[in-house]
Amino acid sequence: MDSKEKRELSESDICDLFITPAAKNAGWDPMKQIRREVTLAPGPVIVRGNISSRNKKKKKFADYVLSWEPGVPIAVIEAKDNNHIVSHGIQQALGYAEILEVPSAFSSNGDAFASHNKAPAVGEAIETEFPLQSFPSPQELWKRYKKFRKIADKAEALVTEPYYEDPTGKEPRYYQVDAINRAVEAIGGGQRRVLLVMATGTGKTYTTFQIIWRLWKAGVVKRVLFLADRNILVDQALVNDFKPFGSIMTKIKHRKIDPSYEVYLGRRPPAFSSGLI
Repeated sequence: MDSKEKRELSESDICDLFITPAAKNAGWDPMKQIRREVTLAPGPVIVRGNISSRNKKKKKFADYVLSWEPGVPIAVIEAKDNNHIVSHGIQQALGYAEILEVPSAFSSNGDAFASHNKAPAVGEAIETEFPLQSFPSPQELWKRYKKFRKIADKAEALVTEPYYEDPTGKEPRYYQVDAINRAVEAIGGGQRRVLLVMATGTGKTYTTFQIIWRLWKAGVVKRVLFLADRNILVDQALVNDFKPFGSIMTKIKHRKIDPSYEVYLGRRPPAFSSGLI
């Protein structure tokens, strides 16, 4: 394809013909590791009197999010058509990398890649350009992510423990993924006290469930205590978000603990909060 024909291609064509094949050739799994047009922020809510609406024009989405494992994003790629220079989208990619807290940001117009590395090795350039066929492998970018996030080798199994996959297709939202991953990484790094602050309606119970699920499946915790300040919230968690725990879960009644269970739900007494046993 000559340069004139290439400049007539759309951004989507550039993705399909050049960027996606380059990532696949570098070893990225298109089904598990490559996601296209990923929403990172749905746009601000505009309130006028008693009426509110979301400004979708200011919605932020990354052309590509690359993940080491599903739910563990480690890099972003911003695509542009061939009428732009290779590095035209790198600032945009950096903004998305900041939202996801990942070290690797890339931009491409189909000719090559521009790269920004937030965790360079000694003597390694922060910003570079390289040919399409030289895109880094998943292993290389995972190693960079571990360095950036200060993830020790011994914590890797926990950090990569999969989310619970809901048969209905429900999955964590972008901000829940960030909260879950940051909490799991902190615990994997040895922190025993982690505080997440989330607004009403943002899915705190579901976020907590996914954190507990990954810790429990990885064998980091053997028993879990989840507390809420009202019985109705405990009951809702029991039959909804926490339902996958099934027979290993019980609700605490009359302040009596049955040691045959592993996950306990109960009403929070004054001056106590939920936590892990």
